[in-house]
Amino acid sequence: MAIVLLVRHGRTTANDAGILAGRSPDVHLDDTGVDQASRMGARLADVSLTRVVTSPLERCRETTQAILERQDQPLVPVVDERLTECAYGTWQGRPLKELAKEPLWKVVQSQPSAAVFPEGESLLSMQARAVEAIRRIDAEIEVEHGPTAVWAAVSHGDVIKSILADALGMHLDHFQRLHVDPASVSIVRYGEARPDVVATNTSAGDLAWLRAAEATADAAVGGGAGPAAATERRS
Repeated sequence: MAIVLLVRHGRTTANDAGILAGRSPDVHLDDTGVDQASRMGARLADVSLTRVVTSPLERCRETTQAILERQDQPLVPVVDERLTECAYGTWQGRPLKELAKEPLWKVVQSQPSAAVFPEGESLLSMQARAVEAIRRIDAEIEVEHGPTAVWAAVSHGDVIKSILADALGMHLDHFQRLHVDPASVSIVRYGEARPDVVATNTSAGDLAWLRAAEATADAAVGGGAGPAAATERRS
C-alpha cells in the first residue's frame, strides 16, 4: 500500500482577490503562495518521494517545483490532466461574492452531487476523473516501488476534497465539510481492505516518519502506538 500526499497549490493572486480562477491561464502564486510552497517543500525534504504528479495549471506546477527543489534525488514532474481544476464554465473568472448570489451556489453548498456548472463540468465528473487517476497511479507506484513508496499529487482544493471524500467513504454531498488550505498536505494510504486517511489539511509538522511507515492492510485495534513507534523500532 503506497502512500499518496495530496498537496494543494500555494495561495494565488486570484485567491487573494476572491476570484474563482478555474482553469484560467496565467494564474500564479502570489508572494504569500511562494512562501507557503517553499515552506511546504522544506517540510517534504525529509520524505523520499518516488514520483510527483501535478495538475497542468501554472499554480500547481510552481508548487511542484518548490517540492522538487528540496528532494535529494532528481525527479521529473509528471503532468496529468485528470488532476486539473474543475471546469467551472461561465463561473470561471468571476468574483466569489457575485457567485454567492447565484441559485447554483446553494446547490454547490448543500447538494454538490447535483451541481453542474454552466458550460462546464459537474462536481461528480470532477470527482470521478480525479479519484480514478489517484487510485490508478497509486497502484502503479506500488507495483514499481513497493508497498512503502511515497508519492505526491499536486492539485486543487475542490479536487482534493473530492478525493478525500471518496477515501473516507463519504458521499460527495458531504465534501463541503472538509477543508483543504493552500499548500496543505493530506495523506492517504490505499489498502486492500479500505483506504486509510492518515491526515488531512496539515500545514506543519514533521513528515520524516513517512520514510519508516509500515505497510499493513489492517487497522490497529485500540488505535496503535502511532508513527513514532515504527521509527523507533527501525532506529
